[in-house]
Amino acid sequence: MKINIKVKPNSNKSEFLEKQRIVFLKSRPENNQANIELIKLLKKHFKASEVKIIKGLKSREKILEIECQ
Repeated sequence: MKINIKVKPNSNKSEFLEKQRIVFLKSRPENNQANIELIKLLKKHFKASEVKIIKGLKSREKILEIECQ
């Protein structure tokens, strides 16, 4: 499944708001830290086997592909 999300790095909490498709991340957008945290958070949330960033690697608006088991 593919989803569009908006990422808010450097937040006070790590949280995924599914209805608004917004992800708050504690990590800073440096050295790919925010993207790594994003992938871990969404894998856990969807219980997915794989999460890939298709578009928006350096952007706050991203398109992700999620493969669930």
